[in-house]
Amino acid sequence: MRTNLVLGWRARREAFRLTGARTKRELIDMALRELVRVRRKKDLMELAGRIRLRKDFERKGLLALRHGSR
Repeated sequence: MRTNLVLGWRARREAFRLTGARTKRELIDMALRELVRVRRKKDLMELAGRIRLRKDFERKGLLALRHGSR
């Protein structure tokens, strides 16, 4: 999707410096991905303490199954 944006030069300069992005498009894409990542992480943190695992839950076994080691 094409759109036009007017970005403040100070924020844009700082964002380019921090991210190493080479184009405005790359910079905006990075910013949107980071926003989504942070919001998803926040949503997961809100679940902390609300999920009860079975007493026989074995994290290492689950990871092995996920990666096909078993």
